[in-house]
Amino acid sequence: MLARLRFPVNQSRGRRYPEPEHPYRNCFQRDRDRVVHTRAFRRLEAKTQVFTPSLSDHFRNRLTHTIEVAQVARTLAGVLQLDEDLTEALALAHDIGHPPFAHAGEEALDREMQRFGERFDHNLHALRIVESFEQRYARFPGLNLTFEVREGIVKHSHDFAPGERPELDEYLPGMRPPLESQLIDLADEVAYNTADLDDAFSAGMLTAAEAAECVPQYREIHETVEMQFPGAAPRDRFHESLRLLMDALVTGLIEGTAAAVSAAGVANADDVRRFPRRLAVFTPEAADTSRQLKGFLNAKVYTAPDLQADRARSMALIGELFQFFMDRPERLPEPYRVQSGAEPLHRVVCGYIAGMTDSYFGRVYSSAFE
Repeated sequence: MLARLRFPVNQSRGRRYPEPEHPYRNCFQRDRDRVVHTRAFRRLEAKTQVFTPSLSDHFRNRLTHTIEVAQVARTLAGVLQLDEDLTEALALAHDIGHPPFAHAGEEALDREMQRFGERFDHNLHALRIVESFEQRYARFPGLNLTFEVREGIVKHSHDFAPGERPELDEYLPGMRPPLESQLIDLADEVAYNTADLDDAFSAGMLTAAEAAECVPQYREIHETVEMQFPGAAPRDRFHESLRLLMDALVTGLIEGTAAAVSAAGVANADDVRRFPRRLAVFTPEAADTSRQLKGFLNAKVYTAPDLQADRARSMALIGELFQFFMDRPERLPEPYRVQSGAEPLHRVVCGYIAGMTDSYFGRVYSSAFE
């Protein structure tokens, strides 16, 4: 299909610190493995996706969500004949910069950083993790990932213009990332829309019929499943419809991307970079479905009173702990105390809290205010 647009692994811009080639793994395969072996990746298991573990052991956490994104992304890359290793490395790394307590944690840290004229962005924090926070090698700081994976970490969800983010000027501002990177944000969208629908159904927050009322493409799927399996349990019928919904969204992304590439007339990976807009897109129908799903989930799930109360509580706790360490930097763990001598304290405190799991945050908070 789009093999001509596959990013050529032998044309990688390489690593910041030169390393010898591996005898049987290419550079993107090694990057994938380096991400998987990080502490930041393992900590995703104890970070909330949407529903807290106190409600059920069956809900997604940030790690299982990441695995689902990688599964979708590899399928996309395989069908489109793009580089599956680069795509998988980017999918596995896409959320390692997320703080505890889901998006509430990111919003709380962003609010704290704005007090100092700065912002918190989980993609930029992920870059700091792989460039310096993860210390696993004696020869260089960080993971020494390839340029393309580092670029994809900061650009998979949005582009930026020259001068817009001076700290990222080395990552080709004003140009699009490879098509493999462009797939990640939409694979993420497919994964969280269907997963959040599944978890919310399990939590009793919505029914399949309610989703069908708000999402026309899902209504067609729902009606087909109801006719095909009238004797099946409601949960089984829901899972059948959810599987078909994911298939429809993934197919819509494959077909939409192929059509966009055909209309653009791009011939190779360099043309993808120079093209004025992204080429990884849904078909119009799939785009409508994804947008309608987000609206439905926002109304029925994300703004539900219980989740909103959890969100407000989490943001307040993060704000309190942030100020605690600003007032008492001597209470920071030793590596962070050392780091605070080289960069502003608010950045050090932000980095420390952003790396916490939900449970570790609770322990640190309890110790701070005991």
